[in-house]
Amino acid sequence: MKKTNKEQFMINVLLLIVLVVASVLNQSCSRKTNFLVSSEVPAAEGDVKISKSKYNNFEIKINILHLAEPERLKPPKAAYVVWIETENNLTKNLGQIESSSGFLSKKLKISFKTVSPFNPVKVYITAEDRSNIQYPQGIVVLTTDNF
Repeated sequence: MKKTNKEQFMINVLLLIVLVVASVLNQSCSRKTNFLVSSEVPAAEGDVKISKSKYNNFEIKINILHLAEPERLKPPKAAYVVWIETENNLTKNLGQIESSSGFLSKKLKISFKTVSPFNPVKVYITAEDRSNIQYPQGIVVLTTDNF
């Protein structure tokens, strides 16, 4: 059965609408951005990906390359801590950055993954004297723009 031009046009329009809606839904479920270039650790580069989970939490994945050990900073620090700012202007400590082969691997490659009930609008990393603090006190070494 041959379709008329009008029928084929309607099918194409419907397919286009489905693709646009799927694209918008996919973008709203996952956001990715790069860290800005840092004056504290200029060789460091990385990205942050935030996805909404099926339980309405936010999964946060961070990948960083070339991040110097915190002891090598001036002044030396003990730990890197990941922070988020939420849409309600709250600041939350997500934890200390660690790598699978010790604190930082020889390649200075770091992966960090966590889940938060809060929707992050900004992610940043500070160099701190202690990792178990409630509010950032140290040097901001990497940050994103607001999502």
